[in-house]
Amino acid sequence: MARPRKEQATPHSQTLDRGLRLLTAITDAGGPVDLAVLAAGVDLHRSVAYRLVRTLEDHRLVRRTTDGRYEPGIGLAVLAASVRRPVQAAAMPELTRLAERARVTAFLAVRDGDDAVTVASVEPPHGPAHVAYRPGSRHPVDRGAPGLALLAGARPRAGERPEVALARSRGYATSRGEVIPGLESVAAPVVRGDNSVAGAVAVVFLAGTADLGDLGAMVVEAAAAVRLTLQ
Repeated sequence: MARPRKEQATPHSQTLDRGLRLLTAITDAGGPVDLAVLAAGVDLHRSVAYRLVRTLEDHRLVRRTTDGRYEPGIGLAVLAASVRRPVQAAAMPELTRLAERARVTAFLAVRDGDDAVTVASVEPPHGPAHVAYRPGSRHPVDRGAPGLALLAGARPRAGERPEVALARSRGYATSRGEVIPGLESVAAPVVRGDNSVAGAVAVVFLAGTADLGDLGAMVVEAAAAVRLTLQ
């Protein structure tokens, strides 16, 4: 299901805006989605949505399945590769080590306006059942351990949650059920030498299945290693 649109000024190109909203709806769907559902989700007439989706398909940003539904196309991967963040490249080896060591899913989140956005994720190669947490997932930056860690890596601000100050003092943030019910997360900020926050290294797992202190030490260590690679 597409995310609710934030209030914004009238776009410079209504056609482009509609196409991008459709593309976002397709990537957010989590699987192939019907055209009628897409059109209704972004408040477009079906014929308009069809023309826009076919254009996206021509550019391989969207792929039509054999049953006539739509899903993200290979062209998105090509575009994503061209905008790979330096912190993302630096974090991947550490995320891989962290996932294997902690036996939970490890990921990197960065701040995008008022949201924390997952840009890389690594699932553990061994161990019990784990949580899949795909890149592109986002949530408000003041909710969930990754967001709290991103805020904790910056200077204190008036009105911030007590959990941010706690994360700042101990080096990592924790949360339970704030983003997805039944899941816990632990995260530590990656702070560059100029004190800017490059991102947050995090792990996510079923609530009550891991020691938060042990995971806290691991994510702090991984975040420090990413910072050294960035310098």
